Amino acid sequence: MAHSVALAPSARRDLRHIVRYISLDNRERAEAFGRMLIDRTKRLPSFPEIGREVPELNDPTFREIIVRSYRIVYRMREAQRLVEIVRFWHAARGTPQIDAS
Repeated sequence: MAHSVALAPSARRDLRHIVRYISLDNRERAEAFGRMLIDRTKRLPSFPEIGREVPELNDPTFREIIVRSYRIVYRMREAQRLVEIVRFWHAARGTPQIDAS
């Protein structure tokens, strides 16, 4: 049985900021990049463990998919069969800020 995937408010905010920032140079490219980030999460319902564990967090429920300079950080909630995308984080910003609740 497949997992559900949800975007946390922090991930939605991140995605809006990323697209807004890129659109200062090129609106079409910004929208395409935002869609590409979302597309990279499409395999998570069937393969929730596809990403690596986030090394800095030392918590196996947090995993990430690396896309260019971005880290798509998600939390696996097995009891609910849910994958919650918590951040779209640019790697240059260092350790992702995660609300662990």
